Amino acid sequence: MTNRQIEALSAQFGTPLYVFDERVLQARARFLRRQFPAGTSLCFAVKANPFAPHMLRGLVERFEVCSPGESAICQRAGIPYAKQVISGVYKTADALEPLIGTGAHFTAESPRQYALICRLAERRGTPVRLLLRLTSGNQFGMDAATIRQLIARRDAHPLVSICGLQYFSGTQKTSVKRFARELGALDGLALELQRDFGFSVREIEYGPGFPVDYFSADGLEAEQVLFSACSKAIQRLQCGASVTLEIGRSLAASCGTYLTRVVDVKRSAGQNYAILDGGIHHLTYYGQGLALRQPLLDRYPSRTGATELWNLCGALCTVNDILVKQLPVSSLQCGDIFAFQQAGAYCMTEGPSLLLSRALPRVAFVQADGTPILAREALPTDRLNSPTIKGDTYGTTTCYFTNSTPRHRLYQLP
Repeated sequence: MTNRQIEALSAQFGTPLYVFDERVLQARARFLRRQFPAGTSLCFAVKANPFAPHMLRGLVERFEVCSPGESAICQRAGIPYAKQVISGVYKTADALEPLIGTGAHFTAESPRQYALICRLAERRGTPVRLLLRLTSGNQFGMDAATIRQLIARRDAHPLVSICGLQYFSGTQKTSVKRFARELGALDGLALELQRDFGFSVREIEYGPGFPVDYFSADGLEAEQVLFSACSKAIQRLQCGASVTLEIGRSLAASCGTYLTRVVDVKRSAGQNYAILDGGIHHLTYYGQGLALRQPLLDRYPSRTGATELWNLCGALCTVNDILVKQLPVSSLQCGDIFAFQQAGAYCMTEGPSLLLSRALPRVAFVQADGTPILAREALPTDRLNSPTIKGDTYGTTTCYFTNSTPRHRLYQLP
C-alpha cells in the first residue's frame, strides 16, 4: 500500500487498526501454487488468520481447522465442510458428531481419537475420511508403531477410510535438508505400510513450516531456495501419494499491516519514549525477543532531518510492552502513525489481548478492487473480564474509546 493509502485508512477507520489486503493475499496464494509440482494441493491453516478464509475461496483446496470455533468461522465465510480438515489435538464427541456425514476430512492424533471417530461413524452409519497424524516428537500425533497398529486393525472399522498421513514439525524452518529428510521419512513409512499391510497411502498432508522474515526485506531469495528444496523432495516420493501442503504463516503474513498511533512522547533518564495506542496485546512477531529485533515498519507522515533514538511502547501497564527499541526517527510527534508490516499471520491473535481490558482493534479489508471496508468494529473486552452472577453483569461498565471515528458499515460476506 502507498503512503497515501495508509494515511487514508488511518483517517477513515482510526487506530489501532489491522488492515488485510485481499489483493496481496490472493497474489501470494497464486505465487505459492506455482512453486510446487503440478497436482500439489494447498491447505490454509485457519489459525494463522481467521479473517482470511473467505478471501482464499477457490485458491486453496482445503482449510485446516483446529477447533469448533474455527469451523464455524469457515462456515460463515462460505467454506463448505467438504473443504475443511477437522484437526487438533483435542476433539470431543459433541464437537465431532454434527460434522460426521458432512464430507469433511478428519485427523486422528491418538488411538483414543481414532476410536472416537470410528464410534461416531458407526453410530451415524456414515463413511468418514481420515488422516493419521505422525508425531514429530512432541504431544501432537502418534508414533509410527502406533500408526502401524491402527492400520493393521483398519478392517474392523469399514466406515472409516484412512486416506493417509498428516505431519507437521514446526514453523520458521530454514534448512533445505529438512524437507528431504521429513518427506523421505513419510515416504519410507508409506512404503512400509504397503509392504507389510497392503495399505496404500493415498495422501500425505505435510506442513512445511516455511519461514517469514519479519525483520528484513531480503527474504525472497532465501525463500525460493526453500521452495525449490521442498518441490524436489515432493518429486522424489515413491509411494504414489498425492501431496497437500498445509501453509499458514507463509501464505498470510504479507497481506497484513498493523497501524498504531503515537499518543504521548517523553524523555526520561536519557531515553526517548513514544507511547502508542496499540502494543504487544495486538501485535506479536515470532522471534521478536522482547523488542530486541526491529520488525519491518514505516512512519507516517515521513519526515527528513536529524534522527533520534526512540523506544516505541504500547498502552499496557507492563514493562514488557515494547514494540521497538532504539528506533532512529526524525521529528517524532504525537499523532504520527507507525505501520507494522508482515502482520497478516498470528500477529493479531498471539498477544495478551485481554490484559488491561482494552478494546480489540478494528479490522479493515482492502478488497480486490482496492476499496477499503470495515470488517470488524472495535470490540470492548471489559465484559469478558467481568463476572456474571445469575445471568446479570456484576456492576456497571463504562467503555472509553480513544478516537471518535463514527461507526461504519461492516463488511458482510456474500
